[in-house]
Amino acid sequence: MTSMRWHLPLLLSLAIASAPAWSAGGNETLFNFVKPMAVVTVTTQNADLPSTTAEATPEGEILRRVSFSPAPRPTLSLAPANGSWDWSQADSMSLRIQNGMDWAITLEVAIEGVAGAPGLHASIALPPGPAQTLLIPLRGTAPEDFGMRAGVPMPVTQDGQRLLLASKVSGELNRSQVGAVKLYLNAPKAAQDILLGRFGTYADGDQWRKAYTGIVDGFGQASRGDWPEKVKSAEQLANAWNAEGEQLKKWQPATGRDAFGGLLDGPAFEGTGFFRTEKRNGRWWLVTPEGHSFWSLGVNAVNADSSQTYVEGREYMFASLPKEGDPLAAFYGQSDDRSGVGAQQGRAFGNGRWYDFYAANRFRTDGGLTGDAAATAWRERTLQRLGAWGFNTLGDWSDPAFAEAPRLPYSVPLSISGDYSTVSTGYDWWGAMPDPFDPRFAMAAERAIAIAARDHREDAWLLGYYADNELAWAGRGDDAQSHYALAFGALKLSTDSPAKRAFIKQLKDKYTDHEALAEAWGVPIAAWEDLDAPGYQAPQPSDAHPAVAQDYSAFLRLYADQYFKTLKDALKWHAPNHLLLGPRFAVSTPEALASCAQYCDLLSFNLYVPLPHQGYDANYVNSLDKPVLITEFHFGSRDRGPFWGGVAEVYNEQQRGEAYRRFLAEAVKAPNVVGAHWFQYLDQPVTGRLLDGENGHIGLVGITDLPFTGFVDAVRKANQQALKAIDEQARAAAKAAPEPKPVPADAGDADEEQADSQ
Repeated sequence: MTSMRWHLPLLLSLAIASAPAWSAGGNETLFNFVKPMAVVTVTTQNADLPSTTAEATPEGEILRRVSFSPAPRPTLSLAPANGSWDWSQADSMSLRIQNGMDWAITLEVAIEGVAGAPGLHASIALPPGPAQTLLIPLRGTAPEDFGMRAGVPMPVTQDGQRLLLASKVSGELNRSQVGAVKLYLNAPKAAQDILLGRFGTYADGDQWRKAYTGIVDGFGQASRGDWPEKVKSAEQLANAWNAEGEQLKKWQPATGRDAFGGLLDGPAFEGTGFFRTEKRNGRWWLVTPEGHSFWSLGVNAVNADSSQTYVEGREYMFASLPKEGDPLAAFYGQSDDRSGVGAQQGRAFGNGRWYDFYAANRFRTDGGLTGDAAATAWRERTLQRLGAWGFNTLGDWSDPAFAEAPRLPYSVPLSISGDYSTVSTGYDWWGAMPDPFDPRFAMAAERAIAIAARDHREDAWLLGYYADNELAWAGRGDDAQSHYALAFGALKLSTDSPAKRAFIKQLKDKYTDHEALAEAWGVPIAAWEDLDAPGYQAPQPSDAHPAVAQDYSAFLRLYADQYFKTLKDALKWHAPNHLLLGPRFAVSTPEALASCAQYCDLLSFNLYVPLPHQGYDANYVNSLDKPVLITEFHFGSRDRGPFWGGVAEVYNEQQRGEAYRRFLAEAVKAPNVVGAHWFQYLDQPVTGRLLDGENGHIGLVGITDLPFTGFVDAVRKANQQALKAIDEQARAAAKAAPEPKPVPADAGDADEEQADSQ
């Protein structure tokens, strides 16, 4: 059935004659699917109420079944029989609901205004199991309102009731004029059923605060739920930590390698005293300072100073915080992370007093060490772990103190900052793009590189320097607007923008006359000055005017060349022996990739996909003939405490290990990939890290400083398998005939001159 209006004969006799705005009090039942009334009209589109009677659930509750058919958007609509609803006295919409399937369903809910007025939308993860009361706030809301990326797991039980609170609601609504509520699914592949009861409004807006009360225990763990590594007492924590130390002694790092981790019986390379790259028989390699092949297995953010979480203003979320005078009160501090970048938009609790549960737990386990002694003990245990687990590299954002007595190769980020101009692409997650045409950018880059290189110029353990991190080279999406976002963004600026001046100069150099540009772009341009206007709306690329895309592409390449060349020139002066490791692309364009391949020693990518080649255009990247370093990847889940499953989420801890193994196995097969770095060492705090509220279970180690044993075992085995596979490739390369060295272009002339002289 594609569409129906549902009115039982009894209901028709109860229809209301007039059409006022029907006012609901704070707590009000508007309709009951079990005992329906004619004040609400129910219609369906590719959905059905298959029975004229309600049914009893296994728990004994009486509910009415709704079946959604396989279709693009099967929908059940509820609307007042006459007029609109006035919900101005209510805080939430309520609906008694149960999943009719044995698996979770994503239910979409739209609360619409009248006559096309704005409304609200929520996506609800409806779990299998008993019925619950769904509450959707009548305002936009998100976990960021509570200071974190993902909210508490649902449903929750309050006062004996099972409640499913919508954690993310977008849009806005005039509560005094509500036109309809629609329940729908997005293109189900098979029929899906839900069961419904009472529908109405709810006035108690304190349910969300109650849901977040006491969600973190005294060890910094999620208080609800259990898992094998969860700590219940300080004694248990200390015993587990000591037992892990004994286990580490039994796990020996791999042998047959040089001091830097290079394979001794692999191909013979020239040892230059520093890390470098070389292609041999069709495969790219990192080469250690001693001249051996090296495949970088790394971990990002190996530091003890990223686990603080804000407590000020949301103390009710924490079941136990130390009071003043308690030794554990030493781990409070103050910060302010309100820098205004996209990653922080809409987030509350981004400043004030914080607490560091990770540091407090280490204090519990290492005998009360503090200061330098505690830091030294932490680094020693961490290095033991990484070596035993099969890692050979410290990834980005790791503790700089590891470089003081290096035992693992490491890298350094170039943290370039200054008052230089920027260009927005609309992505701007970590800020707008630096304007490389601004002389102040070159000065800032020179300063940052000089500072970074000051203590590392002769350090053989340093892999190299990252140009930056996840810059906004493009907008979000795959369309032309996103691809050429830098070009659009530059032309919207005033002529005070060095990037805009560089773009206009490039166009003038190509076209000379503005009439030629107008014809090529298919837009009216009366004079070159027309482009100077702030907010200039550049034309979209089209098949009718291919020059538009060509000119935008040329500017993107010019922009990237200016950026990467600036860094390369400064690095060549201050750190000539070390690699420029690329910018850790999160979004990119072909133009930026080609420029990076020209000026950097590596292409580096932060990839959050099931398999490496799914994160970029593999054919294009291969054509650039440059080594690739995967500088971030991870797989997270929600079954070990933190509420967010990371950027690449899987269902549970076991699947994390399986996904890790598959990703790494594919990475070592690619002849241009020279390493992969996991993000990150530690789980993020349950209530969100300081920087942006991320609260993911993505670590090797928990907030208690105990490893997740099942996952770590899987990672260790996967690392061993990956290194075995790459070592086999290296040994095969060592046995292969060496490639002939290229003959210089003038070598023939030189030979002739030598023969003549004899």
